[in-house]
Amino acid sequence: MSRLIYENSVSYRGYLIIPFVCNKIGNTFIGNGSRGKIYSYKLLAENGSRNKLHKAENPTEIYGDSIDNIIDIGKKYIDRHLIDKNLELVNKDDAFKNRYTYRNNLIIVSEEAGKYHYDHYSPESLNNIAAPKIFKSEFDCISWIKEGIDGLHLKRKVS
Repeated sequence: MSRLIYENSVSYRGYLIIPFVCNKIGNTFIGNGSRGKIYSYKLLAENGSRNKLHKAENPTEIYGDSIDNIIDIGKKYIDRHLIDKNLELVNKDDAFKNRYTYRNNLIIVSEEAGKYHYDHYSPESLNNIAAPKIFKSEFDCISWIKEGIDGLHLKRKVS
């Protein structure tokens, strides 16, 4: 798998659909060659690990030839999944509305009772690497994260 293309992610009905360029389908490696890129997607669920689709990789096993195409495939799957399970969204707010990409990292900032915290995902993985820290403002939260990512980036350049 190449890096997750967070900047083209789409929030949809309680899920974040995250596209990526696919290097392998099943056990078969694929090249980009003259056929162009083949896209797949991963999902993040707003209710996290309580949802069986949280961090799922392409549950449809259908691939796309563009980012827009793979996002549509993901949306159709989510619609079908919610209908099949007779589920409705518990939270009508968009849990992913305050999401940012910085140096290909995904940052999702959340607010509860005037306090801010964040989730942080690296370009290669949907494992949350956020520090357990609370902030007074969204700006303070984002500034602290950027400082940390910049520090890591600088260390890697020097090494």
